[in-house]
Amino acid sequence: MDRLAEEGVRFENAFVTTSICAASRASILTGLVERTHRFAFVTPPFADKYVDMSFPKLLRDAGYRTGYVGKFGVFPNEGATDRLYDFLRELTHPYWKEQADGSLRHLTDLEGEAAMAFLEEHSRSRDGKPFCLTIGFSAPHAEDLNPLQYLAQKEVEHLYEDVEIPRPPLSNPEFYNNLHPYLRDGTMNRDRWWWRFNYERKRREMTKRHWRLISGIDLVVGRVRRKLEELDLASNTLILLMGDNGYFLGERGYAGKWLPYEESLRVPLLIFDPKGRFSRPGDRPTQFVLNIDIAPTILEMASVPIPREMQGSSLVPLARGEQPRVWREDVWFAHLTMNPTIRKHEGVRTERFKYIRFFEANPMLEQLFDLQEDPLETVNLVNSPKHSETLQKLRNRTDELRDGYGGEFSTRLWKEAQ
Repeated sequence: MDRLAEEGVRFENAFVTTSICAASRASILTGLVERTHRFAFVTPPFADKYVDMSFPKLLRDAGYRTGYVGKFGVFPNEGATDRLYDFLRELTHPYWKEQADGSLRHLTDLEGEAAMAFLEEHSRSRDGKPFCLTIGFSAPHAEDLNPLQYLAQKEVEHLYEDVEIPRPPLSNPEFYNNLHPYLRDGTMNRDRWWWRFNYERKRREMTKRHWRLISGIDLVVGRVRRKLEELDLASNTLILLMGDNGYFLGERGYAGKWLPYEESLRVPLLIFDPKGRFSRPGDRPTQFVLNIDIAPTILEMASVPIPREMQGSSLVPLARGEQPRVWREDVWFAHLTMNPTIRKHEGVRTERFKYIRFFEANPMLEQLFDLQEDPLETVNLVNSPKHSETLQKLRNRTDELRDGYGGEFSTRLWKEAQ
């Protein structure tokens, strides 16, 4: 992955619009925010109209061979995945899977082997079709019901053994104890913290285990790239790498993701083009880029028309080093999963400020942070007279984006929209 970053473009300010795997992956597929596509856990199946405007469906209609390997996490109506993919191998936890011969194989390795099987099948076809393959790694997601949580391949179990694991920012119990009760009591973020980080020795070991899973992904990324070279596909294959959500490793007294703070919303995003048609190697664009930009980016790279309904923008101009005359100046985010232990919220992040509203709290809980002066988001400025104009401006902007994307949240309307 470091090599991809060095040889390609690494976006410095990449964010997800919803920090949870299912909703974020649906946004990656469709170029739509969660408030529009309305898919997450505990919702009705992913609507057919969004399946039909997703980038794999449009690529397949345009003559591409499409494949998906790994954790999918988007549950469409029956038969919909047959319209999306020529090759589908859904794989998810447990990390160690028993094989027909009784041996155990690691999930990340199996995902890599399935990806390479797709590439070999494509190479044998010799029909001249282009291809688009997505690998949805399950790692480094915890295996939730396993007390060890993070179980990596044997090849990486020795890594980080002697590394000193620093305490994460804001992990002092005093910080957590001073949080607003709505963000402290009965949340999944705190429940998962107890699973993983509730005493120091466990925190250090869990963090190392998490890192090892990432290193295991790195091994498989290398194997897939070597397979592309072996099959003489590497010189004409674009690679995009993105995370579907960020992650707390004890920061703020939390684990998991879901909440609208930087650790949860920020993700890596790399684009590598071996021929330099769509990217300028070594560039580090600083503009705001989002998970909803992936679908239009892939479609432009494939010369397939981008549906007008898509809310994201192609990243090709930024990756080429161009400066678009108009680009977004803020980031919308929201989390609407119908789970009472995950706090629903919505808001806007600008270059300097972040506004958050937890609209189901009673009374509604608002936060305003100055990211320039307070990058760890510790001082809530909602009651600061000095920032009242900024607060109102961002309230209005949140309303504007919310209404443009689908309106106020309602459980009834949410379900009916599917």
